[in-house]
Amino acid sequence: MMAMPYTLAQPVQYELEVKHSRFLALASPVTSPDAALAFLREVSVADATHNCWAYRIGQEYRSSDDGEPAGTAGRPILAAIDGQGFDQVMVVVIRWYGGIKLGAGGLVRAYGGTAAECLRTAPRHELVYYCQAGVDCPFDELGLLHSALENHQGEKLSEHFTEQGVQLQIRLPAAQLSALTLRLRDGSRNRITLTCDESVNAR
Repeated sequence: MMAMPYTLAQPVQYELEVKHSRFLALASPVTSPDAALAFLREVSVADATHNCWAYRIGQEYRSSDDGEPAGTAGRPILAAIDGQGFDQVMVVVIRWYGGIKLGAGGLVRAYGGTAAECLRTAPRHELVYYCQAGVDCPFDELGLLHSALENHQGEKLSEHFTEQGVQLQIRLPAAQLSALTLRLRDGSRNRITLTCDESVNAR
């Protein structure tokens, strides 16, 4: 699955009543599974009937039905996160049973719908994905390198001088990597080399 482009700008909540059962969705931006589970501990209500949840953090995701029939709560919440185009988000949907059974389909609609509506109108923060790269540059190409880094939003992380030139570690938006590589290759006639690190982080 491709990473989603947005996270939440702030924690949000949304409440819905379905056949006397009360559903309260609470959603928060999170950057790690530990942060997601910490949010769960923070907002769970001990005397509620169920505290169901799901999170998506890049390729990592988990969900829980918390005692509801399998697949009727956690997965619909996760589907709502993905369907609304979010990443780095945890959603907890708390249910207080109202005395009328909803059936499997009703539960899927209630949990998924509450989560989706909570996220649909929430303020969004666009995620920018960054990658790191190593650059080897001769001394007489430093002007080209610094100009290219500035134009492609590159940030210098470290710098090491050698007899031949400079070795840099840089960070830049992943979307800029191909254009920067092409500019350095063509502008220096292959004298500047760029080696990309596989790791990509969002912020």
